[in-house]
Amino acid sequence: MTMGQFLPLAIVASSLIPGILIFFVPERRATTRSVLNLSGAAAKVVLVGVVIWRSLQGLEHELRYDIGADLVFRLNADGPALLFASLSSVLWLVTTIYAIGYLEGSPFRRRFFGFFSLCVTASTGIALAGNVVTFFIFYEFLTLATYPLVVHRGTPEALQAGRTYLWYTIGGGTVLFVGVVWLFVLTGPADFGDTERLAALAPESVATLHLLFWVLILGLGVKAALVPLHGWLPVAMVAPAPVSALLHAVAVVKAGAFGVVRIVYDVFGIGLARELSLLEPLAVIAAITIIYGSLRALTQDNIKRRLAYSTVSQLSYIALGVAIPGTLATAAALVHLVHQGVMKITLFFCAGNLAETLKIHKVSELDGIGRRMPLTMGAFTIGALGMIGMPPVAGFITKWMLGLGGLQTGDGWIILILMASSALNAAYFLPILHAAWLRPAKQEWKTHRPAKWGEAPWMLLVPTLVAGLLSLLLGLFAATGWSILAWATAIADTWYPATTP
Repeated sequence: MTMGQFLPLAIVASSLIPGILIFFVPERRATTRSVLNLSGAAAKVVLVGVVIWRSLQGLEHELRYDIGADLVFRLNADGPALLFASLSSVLWLVTTIYAIGYLEGSPFRRRFFGFFSLCVTASTGIALAGNVVTFFIFYEFLTLATYPLVVHRGTPEALQAGRTYLWYTIGGGTVLFVGVVWLFVLTGPADFGDTERLAALAPESVATLHLLFWVLILGLGVKAALVPLHGWLPVAMVAPAPVSALLHAVAVVKAGAFGVVRIVYDVFGIGLARELSLLEPLAVIAAITIIYGSLRALTQDNIKRRLAYSTVSQLSYIALGVAIPGTLATAAALVHLVHQGVMKITLFFCAGNLAETLKIHKVSELDGIGRRMPLTMGAFTIGALGMIGMPPVAGFITKWMLGLGGLQTGDGWIILILMASSALNAAYFLPILHAAWLRPAKQEWKTHRPAKWGEAPWMLLVPTLVAGLLSLLLGLFAATGWSILAWATAIADTWYPATTP
């Protein structure tokens, strides 16, 4: 096995092996469990960094294993794969530190951290999948690995949320399975990037390709939280804050959104998608989801549910960017894959700090909280302003690039969607900031989880501040040649011929 074959497998195994070992560590051995978690998370970051460094030197990283019957398990570290793997690995490390502090002293931590590691294994497998079959294997593995995290608390509400989650995700997975089998029958292994096979079928099979596309998008749309397939996401907020952060920033919803990117650009290809007029309906669905999610967020008093509907809205910027056939909008979609993850994990960390330290769960309880927890609410402010689209936070870059992308292709209506969305974002985030910073406190808060120093335990506070700082830095340094935006732009350029926008 060459180094180019070993490294993609090692990236996946860096969380799989610790995850399996954790199930055999006694519940009382918290230190051993934490060492396994943190060493696996750190190893994944290092391995992804090594692959990026080697890729910049022109080296390829691919592992192929023939399962039989023309089925091939393929891992391939191309540009989009490394972008998603970078997001997963870095945020997993940050979330692991947060989760260790959040669950300190809680029961069933062995089960939680075992499935937590398996969840990230599935996410990195999805990122590195080199064909549709491999993608589907890890996609369904993700469903099974996240269910125990959703129902972790074991309350009737959590169990009901878990059932809802399974109904939606298994239903979506079944539809996706039909699409994957259908695609395999038409094209064979369906390696990502091999778009010529479907293009060759286009003249005689227009109706078939239309139906195949929408079957695949329907299957992916559940985890991508496209309306009306989003219903599981707000319900799943009964899970602990680290799980909510993982679901919204790294794992489940990003798997669906990344799948949409792969299907449009690496299965159908942008040329065929435009020729068959597949992108216009996808853009409309994404725009409806953006507005609908924001409208629902306005009415939520529970902080995590408000953030959940915000995710429904914000995630569809990725689908919208994919559906606008131009390099700028495509770059916006890819950069939002990362930017949204960092900003949203900041917000969920803040919500977890409020809940664990002061038992605050509702927007109506936030009056004056900025003076009691200034660092937490400072990070929340950065994340919220980023979601609104205020410069210089990372969210501004997405909306700016999407707007330019709409103008580039003559889709001026995108500007109206962005304006409406930003106004709605402001309508449900600014009242939180106003209450936190400008209103007097209604009562004295009782500290339910005291910290040795600072406003919250350091393992909760430090990851929150790091995520908030990243949200700011990603926007401040977006114009540099080594930024996520530059990376996303380079990937987008490979998907479009020089003659197209």
